[in-house]
Amino acid sequence: MRTTLCDTLGIEYPIVGFTPSEHVAAAISRAGGLGVLGCVRFNDADALDRVLDWMDANTDGKPYGVDVVMPSQVPEEGSTPDLNTMIPEEHRDFVERTLQQLGVPELPEDRQQQDGVLGWLHSVARSHVDVALRHRPALIANALGSPPVDVIEQAHAADVPVAALAGKAEHARRHVDNGVDLVVAQGYEAGGHTGEIASMVLLPEIADAVGAEVPVLAAGGIGSGRQVAAALALGAAGAWTGSVWLTTQEYRQTMSDSDAMQQALLKAGSADTERTRIYTGKPARLLKTRWTQAWQESDAPKPLPMPLQNLLVSRAHERIQAAKDPSVVSMPVGQVVGALNEIRPVADVMSELLGDYEQTLARLDKTR
Repeated sequence: MRTTLCDTLGIEYPIVGFTPSEHVAAAISRAGGLGVLGCVRFNDADALDRVLDWMDANTDGKPYGVDVVMPSQVPEEGSTPDLNTMIPEEHRDFVERTLQQLGVPELPEDRQQQDGVLGWLHSVARSHVDVALRHRPALIANALGSPPVDVIEQAHAADVPVAALAGKAEHARRHVDNGVDLVVAQGYEAGGHTGEIASMVLLPEIADAVGAEVPVLAAGGIGSGRQVAAALALGAAGAWTGSVWLTTQEYRQTMSDSDAMQQALLKAGSADTERTRIYTGKPARLLKTRWTQAWQESDAPKPLPMPLQNLLVSRAHERIQAAKDPSVVSMPVGQVVGALNEIRPVADVMSELLGDYEQTLARLDKTR
């Protein structure tokens, strides 16, 4: 399994793995893919700096990437208290009432509440880029499409390529015109922020639109070697994966309260996700739980725009995580969750992807 993407990124296999866990990202890179660390959980640039120091020391010299959340247009941002004043009381009351109804307790006294996940803010995302470029990333990806042109130029000045997610062919065209080096075609099936077009339709559209100019990665519904082979057949230069790494052993090393989340994922089928705005204010696919269902009740308010929705629910997510109840977890995950049936090391997941890919090619060869 080798494509031009391998030469572009200096990797052995065209498998890119997005994850909020540095332990998972490092293991993906060590296994021959490109581990991409999601930075949005870092409110503190110094904390990200320390984690990237760890990545530098634990990837055996192999490349890794970082993923930020930055809108292309610079918004007017106040301080965190200013933003918090923009959240209606009815939304706060609904969240508190819902947590009580779901039996989610307050955080333990020895666990300090964080002041929201500020990584969704444009200014914080810029600080993430500044920190990352002091290390040795092989890629900077932006989860909200093209970052501002000056950020792209900043990365290029450091010889670091930039990737952007696209849910439509016209988005991909705009990314390339802005200077983006790789386009991630993220289909409807994907976890987290995702568009409305399924991968089988979206991927060839984007490959036709920009594939002759930049590598196109396929995202959404990829958890096996068969699906990687299908993505390459549809015009991709590689696969962008995410959900498949959520049930790895290494994920637990970073996320200490991940047991309930992983239990919920192991029990879920491919129909047990939904696309909703309740996580960040933008459409994102989440695991379907009692928490997501509560937001569909008649008394539920409409989700707020980004970043207000995330500031609204971030402390609720902390309480949900600490409660360790699989029935209420709030977790972005794609429809491929139905294939996540056991906890395994990253190396085993990668090995199975590669083996299944080879078996798929052999099976296709027999049909000719």
